[in-house]
Amino acid sequence: MAKAAKDKQLLHLVFGGELTDLDKVEFKDLTHLDIVGVFPNYATAHAAWKAKAQATVDNAHMRYFVVHLHRLLDPDHPDKD
Repeated sequence: MAKAAKDKQLLHLVFGGELTDLDKVEFKDLTHLDIVGVFPNYATAHAAWKAKAQATVDNAHMRYFVVHLHRLLDPDHPDKD
């Protein structure tokens, strides 16, 4: 039982793209969004986000995000990450 709780999937999406303005989250071209992937936990999603963010550091308008899909799929569930 403890193993099942430990291995529970808490899905996270990592994606990014070039913003139109640094002050808001509006993408310049939705057809060029970079969908990095869906990850089973926050730690692996964060590692993927960090790698992409560091790889695009020279473009100030590029932004990557981590979306907590598990919160969207089950908003009443008590898991925070």
